[in-house]
Amino acid sequence: MHTPAPPGSRRAAMGGMPGRGISGRDEAAQRERNAAAPQIPHLWHRVSALFRPYRSSLILTAVLVLITASAGVIPPLLIERIFDNALFPAGGEGPNLTLLAELVGLVILIFLATAALQVWQTYVTATVGNKVTGDLRTRLFDKLQAMDLAFFTRTRTGDIQSRLGNDVGGVSGVLTTFVSSIVGNSVTVIASLVAMIVLDWRLTLVAIVMMPVLVLVQRRVGQVRARLASRTQESLSEMTAITQETLSVSGILLSKVHNRQALESERYATENDNQIGLQVRLAMSGQWFFGLVNVIMSSVPAVIYLASGFLIARSLDQGFDPTITAGTIVAFTAIQGRLLFPLMALMRVALEVQTSRALFARIFEYLDLEPAITDAADARDVAQAPGPLGSVGFTDVVFRYPGTGADARPTLDGVTFGIEPGQTAAFVGPSGAGKTTIVYLAARLYEASEGEVSFAGEDVRRLTHASIVDNVGVVSQETYLFHATIAQNLRYAKPDATDEELEAACRAANIHDQILSFEDGYDTVVGERGYRLSGGEKQRIAIARVLLKDPPVLLLDEATSALDTVSERVVQAALDRAAEGRTTLVVAHRLSTIASADVIHVVDHGRIVESGTHELLVAADGLYARLAAEQA
Repeated sequence: MHTPAPPGSRRAAMGGMPGRGISGRDEAAQRERNAAAPQIPHLWHRVSALFRPYRSSLILTAVLVLITASAGVIPPLLIERIFDNALFPAGGEGPNLTLLAELVGLVILIFLATAALQVWQTYVTATVGNKVTGDLRTRLFDKLQAMDLAFFTRTRTGDIQSRLGNDVGGVSGVLTTFVSSIVGNSVTVIASLVAMIVLDWRLTLVAIVMMPVLVLVQRRVGQVRARLASRTQESLSEMTAITQETLSVSGILLSKVHNRQALESERYATENDNQIGLQVRLAMSGQWFFGLVNVIMSSVPAVIYLASGFLIARSLDQGFDPTITAGTIVAFTAIQGRLLFPLMALMRVALEVQTSRALFARIFEYLDLEPAITDAADARDVAQAPGPLGSVGFTDVVFRYPGTGADARPTLDGVTFGIEPGQTAAFVGPSGAGKTTIVYLAARLYEASEGEVSFAGEDVRRLTHASIVDNVGVVSQETYLFHATIAQNLRYAKPDATDEELEAACRAANIHDQILSFEDGYDTVVGERGYRLSGGEKQRIAIARVLLKDPPVLLLDEATSALDTVSERVVQAALDRAAEGRTTLVVAHRLSTIASADVIHVVDHGRIVESGTHELLVAADGLYARLAAEQA
C-alpha cells in the first residue's frame, strides 16, 4: 500500500525530480545496513538453514546422486574388461563374443538406469530449490510488510523491488542446483579418482598434478566475481529505482509537464551503459581461467599416452611384463574424461557460490531489519483496555524522525491533549508544523520518542498494533487505489463485504450514483493509482472504503485540500456523514471545513500553541485568528 513520507519531507520533495534529494539519505542508510551485514561464515550457515524444512527431499537427492555418480565410473571399468578379456583375450585367441555381448549389454543397462535416476534427481532438486527460493522471497516480503512506516519514508521503492526481484532471482540458480551439483560432482570426482588409482596410481599422479594450482586460481577469480556481482546488483537496484520513479503515473506526469523526458532517458541510458559494462565484465571474469582448465584437462589424455609409453618402455627395459595394458589406457582416459566435466562444474559452482554471497548478504540485510514498532510481550487487545473505546490522548509527547540527531529540534515537542469518544478534534497550523505526525502517532504508524500516546485509556505500547489499526480508519490527501476494480478496492477494507454493504457505504460517501454512471459500474477498473477517476471520486471511494471498515476512530489528513471547490463540498459532506458517532481527528488546511469541530488545536513548530472552539480562537486574536483572516 501507499506509505506517505513525513510531512516535511513530502512537501519538500514535490518540487524536485523523482528520486532527487533523498539519495544522500539512502546512501547513509545503505552504509548502515552494510555495516550490519552478516559475516561470510555465518552467512553460509544461514543459507544452509534455508534447506532444513526439506531434509527428507535432500536425503533422497543425496541417495540418487550417490547412486548415479558411483554408477558412472562402472562403464569405463567394464571397458577395460571389454578390451583385455573380450576383444583381445590372453593367448592370442579371437574375440569372446559371448562375454563381449554380456559386457556391452551391461554397459547399456547402466547408462539407461543412470539416465532414469538423473531425471528423477533433477525433478527433486528443482522442486526443493524453487521451494527454498519461494520461501526466501516470501520471508523477505513478510519482513518488509512488518516494517514501520519510517522505513519506507527513507527507502526507495525501487531498492525494495530490486531486493525482492533481482537479488532473490540472482540466487535462485545456486539454491536450485547447489545440493545436487556439489554432492553429485564431488562423488563423481572422488569415485573417478579412486577408479583411476585402482587402474594405475602413477598415471593418476600425472593426471592431477595441476589441480592445486587451478584451485588457488579459482579462489582468486571468485573474489573478483563477488565484487563485480555486488556492483552489478547495486546498478540493477538503481535502474529499478529509476524505472519505478519515472515510469509511474506520477513520475511520467512530472517529466512531461517539465519537459524532462530527454533528461530521464539520458539518466537511464547512463545507468544502463554502466550495467552493460558490469554484466560483460562479470560474464568474462573467469573465462580465461575456464579456458585454461579446459586446455589442461583436454591435454591430459595425450600426456597419459606419453607417460604410459615411458612406463611400458621402462618395464620392458627392466625385463618385466608391462602392468599397463591397452585396456588400462582406454579405461583410464575414459574415466579421466569423465573427471573433466564434474571438476569444471565444481569450480563453476564454487565461483557462483562466491559470486552469490554478495546477493545473499543483501537479502539477509533486509531479513535482519527490526521494525521500530513491535508488540510488547504482554500486549493486549484494545477491547481489553480500561478506557472507553474511541478515546485518544497525548501526554508530553516528543517525536523525532529516525535518523534525526538528538540535538536537532524535534518534530513534536511536549504535545498534550485528550479526545473523548465521539468528539471531533481538528489540528491546524503552518505547513510542516507537525499536524500529520500527530495523526500518524495516534494510529501508531510512528512511535513516540518520549511521552505517552494512549488509546482507549491505555498506552499504545501496551496494546497490540493490529487491534489499534483495526479500530482506526484513515483518509489522507494522497488517496491510494489499486489497479483493480472499484469493488476490489472497496473490499480491501472488508474482504467478505456483500454487494449490499458496498452500496450502503458508497451511498453514505456520495459516490454510489457516480459509480453506476460508469459503463462497468462497480466492476470499473480504476487504473494505476486510480488515475482514471477524478480527485473527488477517488476521495469518496476512499471514504466509502473506511465506512466499510466501520472504525470507531477516524483520522482525516487534509482529505479535501487538493480538491476544487465543488468537489470539496461534495467530499466534505461525505466526511461529515462518516464522522457521525466516531472520534475524529482532522488535519485541515481550509479552516472553513473544521469550524464546527468540538476542539481546535493550533500547532506551530511542533507545539500546541492554542486550543479552543472556532469562535474562542478567533476572539483570542492569536495564530488561528491570523490564519482565518488570511483565508477570509
